Amino acid sequence: MENKMFDTTDQLAVNTIRTLSIDAVQKANSGHPGLPMGAAPMAYVLWSKFLNVNPKTGRKWSNRDRFVLSAGHGSAMLYSLLHLAGYHVTTDDLKQFRQWQSKTPGHPEVGHTDGVEATTGPLGQGIANAVGMAMAEAHLAAQYNKPGFDIVDHYTYALNGDGDLMEGVSQEAASLAGKLKLGKLILFYDSNNISLDGNLEQSFIDDVQKRFESYGWQHLLVKDGNDLDEIAAAIEVAKKDTTHPTIIEVKTVIGFGATKQGTSAVHGAPLGIEGIEAAKKAYGWTYEPFQVPAEVSKRFLDTLVARGEGLEQVWNESFVAYAEQYPELAEQYVKAFANESPELELTKHAEGESKASRVTSQEAIQELSAQMPNFWGGSADLSASNNTMAKAEHDFMPENYAGRNIWFGVREFAMGATMNGIALHGGTRVYGGTFFVFSNYMLPAVRMAALQSLPVTYVWTHDSIAVGEDGPTHEPVEQLASVRSMPNLDVIRPADGNEVVAAWRRAATSQTRPTALILTRQNLPVLEGTAELAEEGLNRGAYILSKEEGPLEGILIATGSEVALAIEAKQVLGKGIRVVSMPSMNIFDEQSAEYREEILPRSVRKRVAIEAGTSYGWGKYVGLDGATITVDTWGASAPAGIVLPAYGFTAAHLVEVYQGLK
Repeated sequence: MENKMFDTTDQLAVNTIRTLSIDAVQKANSGHPGLPMGAAPMAYVLWSKFLNVNPKTGRKWSNRDRFVLSAGHGSAMLYSLLHLAGYHVTTDDLKQFRQWQSKTPGHPEVGHTDGVEATTGPLGQGIANAVGMAMAEAHLAAQYNKPGFDIVDHYTYALNGDGDLMEGVSQEAASLAGKLKLGKLILFYDSNNISLDGNLEQSFIDDVQKRFESYGWQHLLVKDGNDLDEIAAAIEVAKKDTTHPTIIEVKTVIGFGATKQGTSAVHGAPLGIEGIEAAKKAYGWTYEPFQVPAEVSKRFLDTLVARGEGLEQVWNESFVAYAEQYPELAEQYVKAFANESPELELTKHAEGESKASRVTSQEAIQELSAQMPNFWGGSADLSASNNTMAKAEHDFMPENYAGRNIWFGVREFAMGATMNGIALHGGTRVYGGTFFVFSNYMLPAVRMAALQSLPVTYVWTHDSIAVGEDGPTHEPVEQLASVRSMPNLDVIRPADGNEVVAAWRRAATSQTRPTALILTRQNLPVLEGTAELAEEGLNRGAYILSKEEGPLEGILIATGSEVALAIEAKQVLGKGIRVVSMPSMNIFDEQSAEYREEILPRSVRKRVAIEAGTSYGWGKYVGLDGATITVDTWGASAPAGIVLPAYGFTAAHLVEVYQGLK
């Protein structure tokens, strides 16, 4: 090829990435050397020639390109790149790869290691994260860009392997990206015909080109994954197509340079001393372990670092001029990326009103949308049931990226993972809805949101056996206990419209935690006292909704639709009964011991909890002497008015159970 873009220093840089990676894996005696050895050339080409980032400011520059290592097991390569690019990843950090409290954990963790854009490792999700980032870029560009001011104008890149493409979430996300025509999304496919267990043909024979072209993607093939110029030419072609996302399939050799290159033996185990010596000999490497040649350091400084600093400086100057012409938009932009929320004015509900909590949630969404221009979301093809659409807004579509109603399609897992990417990108607040029973499909993405402290919101409706006629396939039973077991996730099951308002206010202003709103299909009466008590009470997880008169004899604890039953039962049981609404167990458990004792005094052991879900988890609140009215079997198909009483969800049955306590 004439006029080659790369020289011997660039090839030395590629081998530096390889050797730093295998040295780190060897020192840790743990890790995955195969991907870094095979994929280093494509990673180097991208970072040295195309990736627009500024290591000195990291994730603070909002208009930087994003790079997601979906194949997170190849983290040693990412850490090597970050080190070479001048992020806060030192040689000592590389030597502490996978060790206790190091900056270089086994898989990349956002917020933990400087320069990491997303926590990855569970295969497939990184691709969906990248789709979400590209969605956010397109949406923000449509919102903020003005003639002469491309304030939002960057690319999202992701690197994946065969395993990522086998995971269903990657297919869901790729399909959505094609529909949305996300032309600034470029995916690098490390195509080496090897998976962890062996040859790929044992489990994967997809024609990736046809598959992605059928999604509406551009497919490009790099036949030689070691040819830097061929890789660069493919990236240039990819960037010219602004109406289709691009997958660049790069044919590589896993563990390139190792004696067992091209086999699964080099996927996930150190090469060993002799293996490293052989690989370095194949590279012509004469430097010490963890050594970076001076010319390689200079090449990174002269390319990626210099380019990033210059581009950010130009952007900063442009934003100053932008702020002079569009001061309100500029202020809005800054606040959005700082994740600041305005003082929200949400309408409370009057006692006696009766609406499903999915409906009062819909009303809150309308008010939030009017007050928060960075607020957007949708549903996994259930918006008519989840009530998630903002009626005054347009749909987010290729012809109108400014739209704020997202059509995720029947892709629950991808919805959750793209929401994570949207949140990681910054600048917006996103929510997504589905039936609560289908939250199971998206739990791996919910887990990653909680792990990354992403303030996304899940609108999970049709929350119990009250779904009725749809039957047990659609009636959640174990889901509440399941999501409640997840760290750093607010799980809120509101009792009425006022608790819904308080829950949405908390979710819309959260900084470091995702929120799950568990909402009903059936109507809920607005309860006496919630207009005054719900705001503070919900933010403490549990509160006294109906206080005893005189000596406290017993406590009824309920959530959601069952709180009204507890209030009704108290009318029969007498004045010595306290009714506690507990919309969120995890929030209550985080309160002081004094507050928890105030709400549930240990001296009072006559307690009944009532909730239309499994009893699992209620033992710590009712104790050995208490009881639960819950659902520890599957639901049934019949109208809710028949199913609920049949399963014991009546005030009369609650009275009976309480009176049976000793």
